[in-house]
Amino acid sequence: MSKGLTSNLRCNEQIRISPVRVINENNDQIGVVDNREALRMAREAGLDLVEVAPNERPPVCKIMDYGKFKYEQKKKVRKHHEQQLKEVRLRPKTDDHDRDIKVARAHEFLRKGDKVQFKMVFRGRERAHREIGMETFREILDHFGDLVKIERPPGMDGRDMIMVLGPNKQAFDRLKPQPAEPPATRQKNPAPPQSRSADAGAVSAPQDPAAEPGSQAAASA
Repeated sequence: MSKGLTSNLRCNEQIRISPVRVINENNDQIGVVDNREALRMAREAGLDLVEVAPNERPPVCKIMDYGKFKYEQKKKVRKHHEQQLKEVRLRPKTDDHDRDIKVARAHEFLRKGDKVQFKMVFRGRERAHREIGMETFREILDHFGDLVKIERPPGMDGRDMIMVLGPNKQAFDRLKPQPAEPPATRQKNPAPPQSRSADAGAVSAPQDPAAEPGSQAAASA
């Protein structure tokens, strides 16, 4: 039934045929009812009655939010176009700097989940030196390592050499920065500081009164 879903479906009063088979918003089968009764149920739910399988007998209608449905359909189409196969074109004469830029761009495509097709374009006499393309593709594979999966190994496609790489999601996930560990918590019960009286006792001990006369005599002598 889902194969026939499009964003241009009859809904609500546009559905003239009766009776219809109804599925509610929870995907429960309601059964075959008059189209006016089906529309009433949709209205009571604050939703739309959408004819999702017009070629069935009786046609199948579903109670849903038609505006939300159309939005989701457009989002799926947009996402499909965004995830098309990306292409990176190279030449045997491409210098190292330009190649590094193109490989970095391919890295971004792969990181976002897209596949990348590398195309080595040969012109004229360059076709006699296909080993240049193979060597370049080997270096690219060495650069990415386990970040990629080979969807199509290097090989000729007409006059060009093609290689298709897909992302290894698990390997790319390992490159994501890990959250920092929380700082160590302070000691809940720190040792109490020493009292002032204890500190004072440690500085000077009390004098012995019996020793004072002897000390005075020694001083007078």
